[in-house]
Amino acid sequence: MKHIYLITLVCFLSCSFVFGQKGWVIVGAESTKEYFPVLKNKRIAIMSNHTGMVGEEHLLDLLLRNKFNVVAIFSPEHGFRGDADAGEHVASSVDSKTGVPIRSLYGGEGQKPSKESMEMFDLMIIDIQDVGLRFYTYYATMVRLMDACAEYNKKMLVLDRPNPNGHYVDGPILDMKHKSGVGWLPIPVVHGMTLGELALMTNGERWLPQSRVCDLTVIKCKNYTHQTLYQVPLPPSPNLPNMKSIYLYPSTCLFEATPVSLGRGTEFPFQVYGHPNMKGYDFTFTPRSIPGAKYPPQLDRLCYGVDLRNVPDEEIFAKGFDLTYVIDAYNNLNLDDHFFRPFFEKLVGVDYIRKMIKEGKSADEIKKMWKGDVEKFKQQRKPYLLYSE
Repeated sequence: MKHIYLITLVCFLSCSFVFGQKGWVIVGAESTKEYFPVLKNKRIAIMSNHTGMVGEEHLLDLLLRNKFNVVAIFSPEHGFRGDADAGEHVASSVDSKTGVPIRSLYGGEGQKPSKESMEMFDLMIIDIQDVGLRFYTYYATMVRLMDACAEYNKKMLVLDRPNPNGHYVDGPILDMKHKSGVGWLPIPVVHGMTLGELALMTNGERWLPQSRVCDLTVIKCKNYTHQTLYQVPLPPSPNLPNMKSIYLYPSTCLFEATPVSLGRGTEFPFQVYGHPNMKGYDFTFTPRSIPGAKYPPQLDRLCYGVDLRNVPDEEIFAKGFDLTYVIDAYNNLNLDDHFFRPFFEKLVGVDYIRKMIKEGKSADEIKKMWKGDVEKFKQQRKPYLLYSE
């Protein structure tokens, strides 16, 4: 598996280099002249992980090399090094390279920093690669930190990065009765915004508790629009190893709330789906315990199902948030209510999708239910967009 990961990493870096030569996208962290002056004489905390690279150097190392006072690292889901399982408890620790303390937001402190942690710093920097999905947890971590910064009168600086799924908006808006760690704001499944834009919208729409407002500055990307198909330079989390997984993720993630495997514990997570009892399929795979997926669903069981790795990107984009895969597995397994777990509503964000699938409605029929929501959200978000659509 280590050999496979290295190959994946090389592919990512190659894609990033080619895209960079053609597209000249400059991420916020690279615009040091814009934010270095703000950091002078400040005690700095950063919320980042392995994706917080500035060229070939991590933001943490860049700041320390330039003699800035970094006093703490806040690490999100998957940890500062990005290698922990989804939802895995990550203990607070110390960065072995720099000696800077790491305060885990998936460890003992819980998901909101303690008063002690907040009093350590003057300014919080957010620099992390997101993938633009309501159930991808990095944005929720950012919003909770915005709330903490607003509560304790701390400044926040977002070094923006492109959204690799930023070219479209799709899916129902979260019914806030289903609010959870995988659904924190009333936004569609695919919101099409960068973290910087989402932070501005959170302030503007008064989505923080008690309508608090965070003292926020966003350093924009350059030469990026929402139609830029940005190739992320590093896998943003252990089970999103390539661009195909990132593009399929909005649709295949729904299997997390079913007994069906989406390929965790294989070389192709989020790019396949299957179950030991699925009928009529020749494609097979067997989930194993591997780093980043220690206890995957259907562990060590031969699964029959569908390989999505050869689906053209253009087809994935055209279908958007696509329920056909879940509907196919639901009909194939014939488990009725035993197919869906309560977590399903937390992912899709509404009650009607499960009901309509059980009633035999098609993916296109269900999609019509949220079409108006999407158009309304597009108008709602317009004042906060930093990049052309």
